[in-house]
Amino acid sequence: MNLDWRQLIANYWILLVFVALKLVLQFVLVNPIYELHRDEFLHLDQANHLAFGYISVPPLTALFSKMIYLLGGDLFWVRFFPALFGSLTVVFTWLIVEQIGGSLWSKFLVSCALVFSVLVRINILFQPNSFDILSWTMIFYLLIRYIHTSQPKWLYWLAIIVALGLSNKYNLIFLLIGLLVGIVFTQQRKLLSISTLYKALLLAFILILPNLIWQFDHGLPVIQHMKALKLNQLDHNSSIGFLKGQIMFFFGSLPISIAALWAFIFYKPFKPYRLIGICFVFSMALFSYLKAKDYYAIGLYPALFAFGAVFIEKALLGKWKLVVISSLIVVNLCLFVLVSKLVFPVLTPLEISQNKDAFERVGVLRWEDGKNHTLPQDFADMLGWREMADISLKAYRMIPVHELENSLIFCDNYGQTGALNYYNRGKMPEAYSFNTDYIYWLPNIKEIKNILLVGHKPSQHVLDMFSGCQLVGVVENEFAREKNTEIYLLTGGNNQVTETFYKMAEDRKNRLDIF
Repeated sequence: MNLDWRQLIANYWILLVFVALKLVLQFVLVNPIYELHRDEFLHLDQANHLAFGYISVPPLTALFSKMIYLLGGDLFWVRFFPALFGSLTVVFTWLIVEQIGGSLWSKFLVSCALVFSVLVRINILFQPNSFDILSWTMIFYLLIRYIHTSQPKWLYWLAIIVALGLSNKYNLIFLLIGLLVGIVFTQQRKLLSISTLYKALLLAFILILPNLIWQFDHGLPVIQHMKALKLNQLDHNSSIGFLKGQIMFFFGSLPISIAALWAFIFYKPFKPYRLIGICFVFSMALFSYLKAKDYYAIGLYPALFAFGAVFIEKALLGKWKLVVISSLIVVNLCLFVLVSKLVFPVLTPLEISQNKDAFERVGVLRWEDGKNHTLPQDFADMLGWREMADISLKAYRMIPVHELENSLIFCDNYGQTGALNYYNRGKMPEAYSFNTDYIYWLPNIKEIKNILLVGHKPSQHVLDMFSGCQLVGVVENEFAREKNTEIYLLTGGNNQVTETFYKMAEDRKNRLDIF
């Protein structure tokens, strides 16, 4: 008994070491020259407008944003939450290994496969992706717990996590489709005849109902969002590119993935879990057919690695176990170190531009438009924001005090809007836009006399409605995606400005022309 306790403590101390290492890596592998990402600004702004739904994402991210602001709202806390979700992904993968009979060997192997992987890149940014991957992993864990015990509580917990996952990112639907296919074609189809399953589904439905009502009340903007996503991004992807991305993401752990798929077919102790293997294959095929972004499928891997690691441990005996598992860990770690400067925002933009060929070879300079650029898209989206906010604050302070209540701060896109609201919070009023969620948050200004405009010079039709137009500054960061963004101060608006502005806003909302 004493030995068991010592072993238990040793096991979880090692897990805590991996969790701590994961958290540290998330901060160490980001050069301080990089700011927040354009998407992060929008998610943070949603905390100021809590609702049951948003144009861009489901509502859960806004609650996390609210927590960030309650903790002070500084960069550390913005980085901490995705890092925490990544660390919890490691924890639940470790627990999956425990459930399927793995020892410290397989736990160590799977932890290294996750900690030293592309997950670091995902867990840098405060986006729904980090919790998405965590929720997929938790769903697999809870499903396994139910398979082992047949206790109804695990299905109810599963329903809660499914609801949270869907309230974070609709991408989870693809996992649910894959699991349904896996259940139908394996011995776990008996689940479909259990009344508890349908009670759990009802619970999940009730939990996500507020968001569904919000979607219908706003004309199902998720559909328009998907159309815009397909037109602007997915049409530049390919099925081959998606599959290539899967290999690149976890190249060092490819043997573990192959071992898992082999085990689902031929290893009898894994027969009860075969639905997970079918789910993986079907979901991959579906993502590939739809030409999805390659990172959409990352949530499938933690559980897959757990099964692969346990199979490798069980299949090898004696010294071969030590040799093979140690070799897999070393190879994965070496590859991680080798590509770290190419994959993570470690180097400065100038250093990246000076080594452009190396970055092009691994495909990280390809943006959503299908073209190669100087920096990876995410990195370019993490530059120039503070400069833009500083110029905008300067422009705002040029407005006479007695005219402030008749002034509007307006931006071309959500990144600009969110950046101003983050960096200039408490220094000037909120900025707004016709882009994504901001169009629903527009203030009711009785008479607009001045507009602080961030974007590009307005058309002559707009200029004719103002007596003055001053270019206050331009974003000059040559590596920023927002390079050459201009900040104007339009003053002395005539009596047509207010009516024209709100009429345009209403028209854009009605047409959902907000992406």
